[in-house]
Amino acid sequence: MKGSGVWTFPPLCMAVLGCLAWVHPIHAVKKPGSRKSVVGRQPHLIFIMVDDQGYNDVGYHGSVIHTPVVDRLAEKGVKLENYYVQPICSPSRSQLMTGRYQIHTGLQHSIIRPRQPLCLPPDAPTLAERLRQAGYSTHMVGKWHLGFCRPSCLPTGRGFQTFLGSLTGSGDHFTFHNCDGLETCGFDLHDGERPAWELSGNYSTLLYAQRVKQILRAHDRKRPLFLYLALQAVHTPLQAPDRFLRQYSSLSNRPRRHYAAMVSCVDEAVGDVVQALRDRGLYRNSVLVYSSDNGGQPLSGGCNWPLRGGKGTYWEGGVRAVGFVHSPLLKRKGVVSKALIHISDWYPTLLSLAGVPGKDLRHLDGHDVPGEANPRTLRAGFGIWDTAVRASIRAGDWKLLTGNVGDGDWVPPQTQPGAPAGWDALEKRRDQRWKSVWLFNITADPYERRDLSKSRPQVVKVLLARLAEYNQTAVPALNPPDDPLADPQLHGGVWTPWLGRREGGAQHGRSEGMRGKRRGRMKNCKVCKLRALFKKVRTRLQRAAAFF
Repeated sequence: MKGSGVWTFPPLCMAVLGCLAWVHPIHAVKKPGSRKSVVGRQPHLIFIMVDDQGYNDVGYHGSVIHTPVVDRLAEKGVKLENYYVQPICSPSRSQLMTGRYQIHTGLQHSIIRPRQPLCLPPDAPTLAERLRQAGYSTHMVGKWHLGFCRPSCLPTGRGFQTFLGSLTGSGDHFTFHNCDGLETCGFDLHDGERPAWELSGNYSTLLYAQRVKQILRAHDRKRPLFLYLALQAVHTPLQAPDRFLRQYSSLSNRPRRHYAAMVSCVDEAVGDVVQALRDRGLYRNSVLVYSSDNGGQPLSGGCNWPLRGGKGTYWEGGVRAVGFVHSPLLKRKGVVSKALIHISDWYPTLLSLAGVPGKDLRHLDGHDVPGEANPRTLRAGFGIWDTAVRASIRAGDWKLLTGNVGDGDWVPPQTQPGAPAGWDALEKRRDQRWKSVWLFNITADPYERRDLSKSRPQVVKVLLARLAEYNQTAVPALNPPDDPLADPQLHGGVWTPWLGRREGGAQHGRSEGMRGKRRGRMKNCKVCKLRALFKKVRTRLQRAAAFF
């Protein structure tokens, strides 16, 4: 982060403004204590996060992928058709957990890498911590990806009473083996704070659904429940059980076939969770939120058509997510909401439903809504904003983008013979070369095909000023270098916390012998660092030799 307070990579959050006038659809849920409420208690809160699901990867958006369970739940709930998230994993998850934009938590650098000594700031109470204080049982199943360098960074250190899942951002869906680069690999499936070696071989989506059912069977129905199910699917690697792959044998595009099978497995898992809620008598007093963490990745089978761009970009295909709310407590069902919703809004909204007083929800970016400047790009920003900075802002009908916001292609579904007539010549981006600012009326042009930055300079100026205002509140980005001591080979082959462990404390390994060896290794940090460095150099030399 430069002295001027302007960061050059990655993005300012997708700031959603004008929110005081929004009518949040979830506010139609009957409040705790209402005589019309099913049991007159705090509602059970179920949040299902799907990884990398694209806009065109759900049945009710016209996809060829079969999602009958999700379609029925959305049809009987509130579909969120102006719902925004961040374009990549960690930022979206951090905003869900804290209700704060990443520019206010120092996590605007990108994702949290496995070897990076970084996690959610301890001074930002998580949604799980706040709900636990409000009397909720809190459980997490699935992908964390919010840092794990210290035990206090783990889900069980940030408010969740139980946790089964992965700590890193991806990994094999059957073996739970994950590599950060070619030279640093390890096992990443944890039950609480221990590696769950015995569960290797299960498919992640089905395993996580099974654990949710166990949690629901053991839950005391008199106590409110917060369940965060963060599925690793449909993130790469593209893997699915054979019975789901057979459903899409007619698809000739292999990545799309495997991706579709993974989505169908997610759909089945969601159905199992809802049925388990019914079986335990919890469903009638539950609120279920379904959300993708970012747009789909077209190179990995995902599809955001007809939206522009994909995962990692600030085009609509990267930041407008699949999302809906389903609950028997909703006063109005079967609603399509066009209200502006941002992922940071869930934090205060769910806490409000849990009965947490509004005065305790201040200093948040979410809303419970009943460097050195480049002269050329600074001129493009009317002297208000350096448009080389990667940023995006949505205010009412308008959306402004600046900087290198990512690949702006439109990618039609791989299973269709071609794009609709008249759009064929537009599928490759034509407005990104030498440009650093775009303006779209998203309400009239949701597919971002008509740039209005030249014809509406006053709107551009207003939005640039709002970006500059947000930038003044940003804190420095936390982006420490990777730590060689995080190498799983120093910890029994497991991705696990490597800082802040007391000598003789609980360690993560397969045997007492391994634990003793690791403790000895950890005492001599210089040797550890040298070993990791030599290993990296050797791997790179081998790669270079293979190339030549």
